[in-house]
Amino acid sequence: MDHVAVGSGTGAGEVETEVVVVGAGQAGLSSAYHLRRVGYVPDRDFVVLDRPPRPGGAWQFRWPTLTYGRVHAMNALPGMELTGADPDRPSSEVIGEYFTAYERAFDLRVRRPVRVRAVREAGDGRLRVETDAGVWITRALINATGTWDRPFVPRVKGQETFVGRQVHTSRYPGPEAFAGERVVVVGGGTSAVQHLLEISRFASATTWVTRREPVFVEGPFDSERGRAAVALVEERVRDGLPPQSVVSVTGLPMTEEMRRARESGVLRRLPMFDRIVPEGVVWDDGRSVAADALVWATGFRAAIDHLAPLRLREPGGGIRMEGTRVTRDPRVHLVGYGPSASTIGANRAGRAAVRDIRALLARTREGARRDEQRVERIISPSHGSVAVRETAAR
Repeated sequence: MDHVAVGSGTGAGEVETEVVVVGAGQAGLSSAYHLRRVGYVPDRDFVVLDRPPRPGGAWQFRWPTLTYGRVHAMNALPGMELTGADPDRPSSEVIGEYFTAYERAFDLRVRRPVRVRAVREAGDGRLRVETDAGVWITRALINATGTWDRPFVPRVKGQETFVGRQVHTSRYPGPEAFAGERVVVVGGGTSAVQHLLEISRFASATTWVTRREPVFVEGPFDSERGRAAVALVEERVRDGLPPQSVVSVTGLPMTEEMRRARESGVLRRLPMFDRIVPEGVVWDDGRSVAADALVWATGFRAAIDHLAPLRLREPGGGIRMEGTRVTRDPRVHLVGYGPSASTIGANRAGRAAVRDIRALLARTREGARRDEQRVERIISPSHGSVAVRETAAR
């Protein structure tokens, strides 16, 4: 392998490397592990940049009542199992400690906190990664920024008039904060159900609102069900459409706690309201619900605004991909995006991205060698400089 030292500069404040990994959650760490495994050396051949202040990816921001035992299908990182975890401890602590140990065990040397502002063309076939900690010039990019930094709240008429609190999952403070309040929980995913179940024990009243009728499924969320869900999301990505989350196509796995909540009426669902008024929410049929707080468990969007200068999006609004590789730019791989947004999908995507990038860089080096050999054949002892200029012009 022809290595380029990360310490070598191309200009003021610029550093060269072969691969930049953006994000050190499940997908980013998996990618870094596989880069190490095939012989790339951190801080020489690749660098991992992470925005949060400490290891743990988005898990470090999860609310305290989301214990490890309630986590939906957490898969271990490649090469190191997560064993002996206390199911009653907060998932933010368990997974944060696990990621910390993982980074140390494989010497991944993650740089944080580093915010990537933009990725642009470098002008020589490479990419320019601009951050608040400097600039990296790279031959390939693995983007593993996930979704946590882009919470999604739908626009609803009258939203700005509401006099109570509006809280998104990304800022969820825990159920005790809603003690004695009338709370409307919006969303049809696992987080919405978890919020609803625990808030109902403290609030004076709860209302559950979803855009579509929730689908409850019996049995465990096993690997077969996970693969089927990933395939559905992958089809949209191949068509250049914005991806749905994997969870959105799996349904809600029924638990005993959820079964009791359905029987007691806590999980009685209402369709999406039509407008928000200062004191609550209203439907066009005249129905209304008074509320002191709205909890938006309405998901996230891919945090990829820093890639906008590369113009990767298709007319349908999404990014067309072949595996993890962006069709419009084979130097760019998205992991933890679309079909690889689950923890099991992130692991597989990291391995696939590294395999593809390794092949790309090998082809690039071989092409460079052929160009050098072609120039050498053209150069003659008496007219070498002229021949080189003419070849460059052609």
